[in-house]
Amino acid sequence: MAQKIYTKTGDKGSTSLIGGTKVPKSHLRIEAYGTVDELSSWIGLCRDLLTEEAARNLLAEVQDRLFTMNASLACDPVKEPKMRIPDLKEEDITLLEKEMDRMNEVIPPMKSFILPGGHPVLSQLHIARCVCRRAERCCVRLDQESEEIEPVILKYLNRLSDYLFVLARYTGHQMNVEEIPWKPRIN
Repeated sequence: MAQKIYTKTGDKGSTSLIGGTKVPKSHLRIEAYGTVDELSSWIGLCRDLLTEEAARNLLAEVQDRLFTMNASLACDPVKEPKMRIPDLKEEDITLLEKEMDRMNEVIPPMKSFILPGGHPVLSQLHIARCVCRRAERCCVRLDQESEEIEPVILKYLNRLSDYLFVLARYTGHQMNVEEIPWKPRIN
C-alpha cells in the first residue's frame, strides 16, 4: 500500500520542525523555508524553459543547494548541531560568482535600469529573482529575531538573486531580445 501524503497533524495550524519542536505554521522559520521552496519551484520552471546546457545544469545545482538550505531552515536551531544536516559552502557562492563573471564577459554594460520582460523566459527569470529577494528578506528577519541562521544562507541568497538577474540579461542577449530600459516620466 502506498504511503499517504496527508497526516492530518497540521490541521489545527501547527507543524513540527526537524527535531520535533512544534511551531505555528505562521512561524517565521516556516515562512522562510516555504519561500525558499517556492523559489526552487520557480527555478525549476526557469530550468525547463532555458535551452543553454550550462545554465540548466547550474540551476539544477542551485535547486540542490536550496534543498540543503531548507533542511537547515526546517531544523530547530538548538537541535540542529546534533543532526547531520548538509551545509552550504563558500564554494557554492564562488560558483555563482564565476558564472556571473563568465556571462558578464558577453553582455553589454548596463546603461540604465531595465524593466523585466521582453520574452516569457526572461520574465520568469525575473520572477525567480524577486522570489529569491523575498526569501532573503525572510531569512534576514529570522536572523534578526535571534533564530540562529547560518550566515552563508544569507550570502548565498543574496548572490543567487544577482546571478538570476545576470542570467536574465545573458539569456536575453543570447536570444537577441532587446532590454527594456526604464524611462522615468518627468513632468
